[in-house]
Amino acid sequence: MNSYRGRNILVMGLGKSGYACACFLSGMGAVVTVTDMAQEDDLTPFSTDLRKRGIHLELGGHSIKTVENSDMIVMSPGVPHTIEPIRIARKKGIPVIGEIELAAGFIQEPMIAITGTNGKTTTTRLVSEMIKASGLSVFTGGNIGTPLIDYVAGAVKTDRVVVEVSSFQLDTIQQFRPHVSVLLNITEDHLDRYDSFQSYAESKGRIFENQRKTDYAVFNRTDRLVRELSGNSMATNLFFDFTGERENTAMIHSDTIHLPKFSDIEEHIIDLSEARLTGRHNQENISAASLATLAAGGSIEGVRLALKNFTGLPHRLEYVETIGQVQYFDDSKATNVDAVLRALEAFEGKVILIMGGLDKGGDYTVLKDQLRKKVRLILVMGEAKEIIKTSLGRFVDIVETASMDEAVRAAYGSAVPGDTVLLSPACASFDMFDSYAHRGDVFRKAVKKIQEGCL
Repeated sequence: MNSYRGRNILVMGLGKSGYACACFLSGMGAVVTVTDMAQEDDLTPFSTDLRKRGIHLELGGHSIKTVENSDMIVMSPGVPHTIEPIRIARKKGIPVIGEIELAAGFIQEPMIAITGTNGKTTTTRLVSEMIKASGLSVFTGGNIGTPLIDYVAGAVKTDRVVVEVSSFQLDTIQQFRPHVSVLLNITEDHLDRYDSFQSYAESKGRIFENQRKTDYAVFNRTDRLVRELSGNSMATNLFFDFTGERENTAMIHSDTIHLPKFSDIEEHIIDLSEARLTGRHNQENISAASLATLAAGGSIEGVRLALKNFTGLPHRLEYVETIGQVQYFDDSKATNVDAVLRALEAFEGKVILIMGGLDKGGDYTVLKDQLRKKVRLILVMGEAKEIIKTSLGRFVDIVETASMDEAVRAAYGSAVPGDTVLLSPACASFDMFDSYAHRGDVFRKAVKKIQEGCL
């Protein structure tokens, strides 16, 4: 039975997921209104297409009257769930959900859901590749870029559904229940959106709140907050760790990962020398992905095959070029402090570090030990440059730059053979760039100019 036909449904936020939800609900016979704080010029071609479909748009704000006249509200993750119109809706008993919750209600296939402050996109892709290499078909979506509702609306169904979920998406779940959940880590991020670090952590922990004993939850035992949250899980818990020998725990060693026996899964050893991903953080990602894949019905052969072929994702510690015995790496996806910490841990020699952008409220001083040990110079840019200079200036030399070209040129002039120039910003990109990918692309172009002698 179609429970949406004839109902007044408000979709708040006209991004990719908001657009997908509006199209889906309209196709289900709902009377759909879409609101967004932006104006028409910033929302095309989404707005143009929705108008052609007969969907009503209210742009430039979220009307209280429209909220109160709605039977249900579907929020895009970019819209804070704490805004006044949503508080009014909840007070009046109007259901408020997100796109992930809407989609999950229609999905019968086993879902594997991955969250964490860092590493979730790499782990999501890795799980998908491992499942495919196991001979199963898979849909990959969610926060990774393709709305989950696209799977529901599409004609092709798969054996498994792998979904990356953010804290913003988890804020609006109700019955969302993956068969396998993964919580990689929780460190300071999005403190411009949450009133405390604790509330951010609690949002991440919601990924497993509806799971049962027949489901699986994968946790990082080395992360104190994750370890504490695992005590609230009703699922069968699996862990990964670097020390000790514990039940249901993947043990990470320097060159191998020992996967535990659980359910009808046998013990297995993964040879990390065959993996193309490096660094402690990727050892964690590999462990989490392997456990999740096996728990979801994948094979150890699929795990190993995917690991041999998986090269990582763009803008995540991605090698760019070597110029004059200096290596250049693009880690533009490092939009929080912990991601920068993990990046620095991956390098042995001295680093020229390019940081800055739109500050997200993190504590930069947690980098101090790695800065003293490894960083020769920080080149800082963007709106956060004064905050970063104040926080880190006593630990390392910092030079302000006005553009990415200027930063790369200064890095080239300061580096000596054996150094690494690393773009790892610890900040959002939206003060100067369209996205972290745009920022990374501009960095890569600047490195290319250096190589060609044009910068």
